[in-house]
Amino acid sequence: MKKLIVTTSIMALAAGGVVNADTATAETPLTRIKDGDPMRLTYEVKANAWAVIIPITGKANFRMDLQPDTYSIKGKVKTTGLADILVNYDLDLSASGYVRDDHLETYAYVSQNDDGNKNRRVEMTYGEDDVAMTAKPAFGSLGEPPATPAQKLEASDPLTALLGHGFIPRKTGEDPCGPPMKIFDGRQLTWLHFENQGLEKIRTAGYKGEAYECYVKMDRVAGYEKDEINTDNLSGIDGPLRIWMAPLPNGLTMPVRIRADTDKIGTVTLQVSKLKLEPLGTEGATSNN
Repeated sequence: MKKLIVTTSIMALAAGGVVNADTATAETPLTRIKDGDPMRLTYEVKANAWAVIIPITGKANFRMDLQPDTYSIKGKVKTTGLADILVNYDLDLSASGYVRDDHLETYAYVSQNDDGNKNRRVEMTYGEDDVAMTAKPAFGSLGEPPATPAQKLEASDPLTALLGHGFIPRKTGEDPCGPPMKIFDGRQLTWLHFENQGLEKIRTAGYKGEAYECYVKMDRVAGYEKDEINTDNLSGIDGPLRIWMAPLPNGLTMPVRIRADTDKIGTVTLQVSKLKLEPLGTEGATSNN
């Protein structure tokens, strides 16, 4: 499971057509949604790397529907042979929960891996006192130490943590990279901390404009084996994991590029290929809504 956090980096990128950075509106997307304007976020990412002369790719597609009180997410993550960075995942993911004034709150999460190995299915349901979890086949252990009920409830499932991060309002004077992502995948509890390195011009298939370069530090809080805890970096990465987060005109702050220098196959780059935030039930809207 330690590789899942890296794979979910794919899930933290989004964009529809080419988005141009502009002056952000004061109203936030969650404010509009809570006021009765349901929205759909379409989010697609592609990854590229080279192993000797062989191109290696990965892709992820996500759709998030946000109603005034609830949200739901469907996702597909498929990666092929990116050594220790993006192993052969074929994941179907879903999450649902509640729309709050300034964040999304998980209720349920399902992950089904069809990689031909264990084909593990994980289901989680958030309650008042704990997070109920079942895994088939079961995990060999829940780590040392395992996550406590309070720690699990404080975190979000991987989908909600990564996509919902873009909806959290950035206040004046705060780090534009945003607060830590607190992620619980059914076993491992991980915090991702961000450090702003300044603005940089970015151009991808789905975005062109300025974005904040954010260094990522991984804090393995619980659910890991002892020999996994005392390392500062993600498995297989040589140097900082970097995420570029773009402040968009519609009020979102979305990752538009992720880059990692790996110790086996060189640089792996994940870039947003499509992003749309549009009124639910419409087609052809742009992400400047």
